[in-house]
Amino acid sequence: MIKIRSVYTVGQLNAYVKNMFTQDYLLQSVSVKGEVSNCKYHVSGHIYFTLKDPKGTISCVMFAGNRKGLSFRMQDGQQVVVSGAVDVYERDGKYQLYARQIELDGAGQLYEQYERLKRELEDLGMFAPEYKQPIPRQVRTLGVVTASTGAAVRDIIQIAKRRNPFVQIILYPAIVQGAEAVPSIVNGIHALEQMGVDVMIVGRGGGSIEDLWAFNERAVAEAVFNCSVPIISAVGHETDTTIIDFVADLRAPTPSAAAELAVWEVRDIFDGMARYEEALRGNINRVIARKREMVLRLERQISMGSPMAKIRGHRQYHSQLQERLQNNMERILFARRHTLDLYLEKFRGLSPLEKLSSGYSYVVDAQGKNVRSVSQVKEGDLFGVYLKDGQMQVEVRETSPVSFADSFSSREATGQDAFEGE
Repeated sequence: MIKIRSVYTVGQLNAYVKNMFTQDYLLQSVSVKGEVSNCKYHVSGHIYFTLKDPKGTISCVMFAGNRKGLSFRMQDGQQVVVSGAVDVYERDGKYQLYARQIELDGAGQLYEQYERLKRELEDLGMFAPEYKQPIPRQVRTLGVVTASTGAAVRDIIQIAKRRNPFVQIILYPAIVQGAEAVPSIVNGIHALEQMGVDVMIVGRGGGSIEDLWAFNERAVAEAVFNCSVPIISAVGHETDTTIIDFVADLRAPTPSAAAELAVWEVRDIFDGMARYEEALRGNINRVIARKREMVLRLERQISMGSPMAKIRGHRQYHSQLQERLQNNMERILFARRHTLDLYLEKFRGLSPLEKLSSGYSYVVDAQGKNVRSVSQVKEGDLFGVYLKDGQMQVEVRETSPVSFADSFSSREATGQDAFEGE
């Protein structure tokens, strides 16, 4: 007897399996928890990803029409809860989870709340830099809102005292974790604000997101924003970021760093005071020097403007004029003396005395007139003859005209003196 077996096509088999999935009520409405991997946003708007846990994986897809309820952007590594239906994709012969709703799981839900509150407060302007208060350079009182036990408060006190032993630290022992944490932190901020501290540190040590969640609550963020005292946030480790880190006037990566930011090194303050003192002394000395110079200048001006100064000035001017006049007179006298000497030499050449000294005589008649020609005299006239060393009276006995020019010419021709033998 021949047994006839049924043979199906691949498509028939996939259709049969798909029908089985469709008839199973559990698979039509199921929620699956796992980690997102291989997440891809398609240009069509569909989201393709894989959901996995340590024991298996399943392919997932969320069509564009179902993305309205997705409040976050999916990324690899997120823990999510995917709700939808499990069905078979006949062409490939594999089943996958068709997601209708995706929610963050556990910490993921907290992260979603964190992002939502962060966007709201940012839209309200609570993160704006213009609302940030400057941290004072020198503080006398430091307020700390944190747990009274733990490494955070010890680090803050140790570092603050090391940097400035004179600073006063006021601790408000707040509850920083659990249901009572939020009102405790808010009360601590208000209490230290009323005490009038110079600056405040609000924070705690590290922990999970659940441990740090009190610092992500709206009430704490609003208390930090509305506080009139500058606040430094110091929550967790350097990689931890909470809502109050954005609202606070300054964010410190750790409580230790917050103490360094809040309390200035006292040695730096002393060094700065010494530099300021030196600069002040230099400025004072320069001002004094300028004032002294100004006083001396004014004294000179007053001295120059006084009657005695004017008299001394006029005396000096008159003395200079007198000296110039005397010098000019001496130069003129010297020139006149030189000219007079020249005239005297000329007069000496014309002087009768000089002629007489050379052997000549001077003849005058009885009236004292000079006799220059024989035609002026006659026999018997008396004349005075002046010689070099005296005078004498003579009488004319005879006159004879003589041409001395002819005589000189003949004498010069014969070599004889014109008066020889006379």
